[in-house]
Amino acid sequence: MKLSAFGEQFTGHSGILSLMDDLGNALAGNDDIIMMGGGNPAHLPEVEAVFRQRLSRILDNQKEFTRLIGTYDPPSGEKDFLRELAAMLKRRFGWNLTERNICLTHGSQSAFFMLFNMFAGKDSQGVHRRIQLPLAPEYIGYSDSGIVKDIFTAEKPEFEFIDDNTFKYRVNFDALDLSGNIAALCVSRPTNPTGNVLTDGEIEHLDAMARQHDIPLIIDGAYGLPFPNLIFTEATPYWDDHIILCLSLSKLGLPATRTGIVIANESVISAISNMNAIINLAPNSSGALLALDMVRDDSIMTLSNQHIRPWYRERMEMATGYLKEVMGDLPWYMHKPEGAMFLWLWFKDLPISSLELYERLKKRGVLVVSGHYFFPGIESDWQHSHECLRITYTRDAETVRKGLAIIADEVRSLYNR
Repeated sequence: MKLSAFGEQFTGHSGILSLMDDLGNALAGNDDIIMMGGGNPAHLPEVEAVFRQRLSRILDNQKEFTRLIGTYDPPSGEKDFLRELAAMLKRRFGWNLTERNICLTHGSQSAFFMLFNMFAGKDSQGVHRRIQLPLAPEYIGYSDSGIVKDIFTAEKPEFEFIDDNTFKYRVNFDALDLSGNIAALCVSRPTNPTGNVLTDGEIEHLDAMARQHDIPLIIDGAYGLPFPNLIFTEATPYWDDHIILCLSLSKLGLPATRTGIVIANESVISAISNMNAIINLAPNSSGALLALDMVRDDSIMTLSNQHIRPWYRERMEMATGYLKEVMGDLPWYMHKPEGAMFLWLWFKDLPISSLELYERLKKRGVLVVSGHYFFPGIESDWQHSHECLRITYTRDAETVRKGLAIIADEVRSLYNR
């Protein structure tokens, strides 16, 4: 069949396709695969019990059941949820917003597709505008989301070495230049894939730069603040009318409902709602209705802070302990894990590429993600970008230990070869 340029671009290979394909096949198959690549949230009994109780109440109420499955919402999403979420954010953080500052989407992946293509690409004067990523590496799902190519630009980060095996990427503010055709800034907080959490000062600095150049600062908070709050360091929720804050219900424990949340000034929300109507007619209701009571009584914050965050933090500490045991004296580094559900490993002077290492580990029954996918906007010949892996630690302790041991054994054989 003959495809348009759009068709060729969106039906070809992409990092996010590889990730989701591996994730789906591993979970659907019967093979004994150690899944350490995907970002599927853990199934926490305390959290699932809350959603099960809420779903039971919906099923027992004909009016709410009909809202769940039988009516279209407006293009901006379920109105009660928008109103209660705005009220909670104003109550908890003093943010000056209403339901007109919030829109729902079919997951945050859909939200970023709309936002990136709304701001970047050729404008009405024919100028090609780009999204500036202040801190690479960045989320794998951004890379192939432009309906035209080359919509991202990024600077190489600064490296801070914390100890013999731990480092942290820092924003290189001296190299960050917004004077060109930059349409928006975008950061994830915590950063997927590294677990890096930009400090309050760094966020304020980026916000000031965005205001100076009259462009939005997009903050991807899918793992972050104010919920599900998978952050293990000090950080404050941050929003003003120059910021586009994107949240999600996925990492709260509702990935299958595909519920993204965009919080922004009214003009941005109106634009996203219009695009929703064209692309989707309306967002689905299920996630919003399942989380409605939790937003109304603030228990979404309690669930995040007292159940979800502590569980992931405990698993992170367990995994980093195992990692130090199995890696030994290999030339390896781990990014300081400040949030999210991943560990980012750097094997300095790795004898093969991270993609080849991914393939070798896959043959040994361990699925990870090659780090080269996470550097949109940076030239592909940078050696460092081919020396890293992203792994997740959400499986049970014995499985994580086994997977890390296989990774260490494979890497050791490469260095000894």
